[in-house]
Amino acid sequence: MAPHKIVLRFTSTTSDQPIIYHLVKDYDLVVNIVKAQINPHLEGTMVLDLDGPRYEEGIRYLRDQGITVHPLTQEVVRIHDRCTACGACTVHCPAGALYLERPAMEVHFNGDKCVVCLQCLKVCPVRAMEVRI
Repeated sequence: MAPHKIVLRFTSTTSDQPIIYHLVKDYDLVVNIVKAQINPHLEGTMVLDLDGPRYEEGIRYLRDQGITVHPLTQEVVRIHDRCTACGACTVHCPAGALYLERPAMEVHFNGDKCVVCLQCLKVCPVRAMEVRI
């Protein structure tokens, strides 16, 4: 069975808890952290490959802890021709996947850093960011 790709969204009160430790120790799950942007006492996001016979119990544990769990069935892409390089997205990108290259002031997108938080979709005035499923 292939591991489940999931996105975890932590609140400021759950970001400093030993969540992954409990998934491994208490639920015997195999965890591969693909991407993470977590700081104590701040909101955070983590993309995981998660697998094991007690997968559903582990997901229930995460939700009981107040962590939002979503399957990773989508990716964010940047439509270069639409982008006006206003930079609005770069301020809201928690993972640093969207950034301004100086001195040219061009917006660049590094999909490998993207944690699919979808903040860029909400703030882009010209809809240059899209979700592909």
